[in-house]
Amino acid sequence: MPGNVTAETLLEEAQDALDEGDAERALDLAIEGSRLAGRADDEELTARLALAEGQALLALGDSRVALERIAVAVRAFPDDLDVRTEEASALHELSRFEEAADLLTRILHEDPGDAGCHWLLGLCLERLGRAEGSERHLRRARELAPGDFPEPVVLSPDAFEAVVEEALAELPEPVRRYLANVAVTVEDLPEVEELLLSDPPHSPSILGIFRGSPLGDKASMDPWSHFPSSIALFQRNLERYARDREELLDEIRVTLLHEVGHFLGLDEDQLRDLGLD
Repeated sequence: MPGNVTAETLLEEAQDALDEGDAERALDLAIEGSRLAGRADDEELTARLALAEGQALLALGDSRVALERIAVAVRAFPDDLDVRTEEASALHELSRFEEAADLLTRILHEDPGDAGCHWLLGLCLERLGRAEGSERHLRRARELAPGDFPEPVVLSPDAFEAVVEEALAELPEPVRRYLANVAVTVEDLPEVEELLLSDPPHSPSILGIFRGSPLGDKASMDPWSHFPSSIALFQRNLERYARDREELLDEIRVTLLHEVGHFLGLDEDQLRDLGLD
């Protein structure tokens, strides 16, 4: 990095990288900026950079460390609604739904027009078994920002299963042979207990999951390794992810291939290289 780079410049570049969807670059920039801001003993700038770190870590799936970094910004800016919204996002990703819901309710009291907070609160309330409140906030999010929160594309259970069966039939014959003893199921939503088995925890919005040990791996320390291998697709999350029927059908196939890739021993980087992230 050039010798005259400043923490302020790095913060701006990190924010630009976040806007562009480049979370890895944003994280690197924010970490370097935090180092420079710490040297200068600039607490406000340090907190802003910590927030950028937390946002990047959330995008990269490390919600636990993300919350730790966001907490630095919360201490510096306890009344900043944008900061508190990021805190609520991290709590949701950690399946701490009650805490997230309480925080989001307070945010919406101050800013009732925040569509993203209505959406997130709806998801939290759904997980807490408060169906009426959940639907009310999800509907309000769609009213406020229909482009960001479209109506879910809903398939009947039979139609969804049929798409999964078609996707399985399209796999190469050797892969289908390996999958002969792997159960492929469709579930509504992931169980919280399963989400928390991972470190960092899986997002409640995951589209699918592979349970068990990868093919040929008999020494896995994965807590699911003593169960028969299986793949689950989460119908409600997939239906919310898609903007139209064509995208839903495509995403079901991509998610299935992603989890089959895990079964075959591919890691996230390899799956990303294959366009299955």
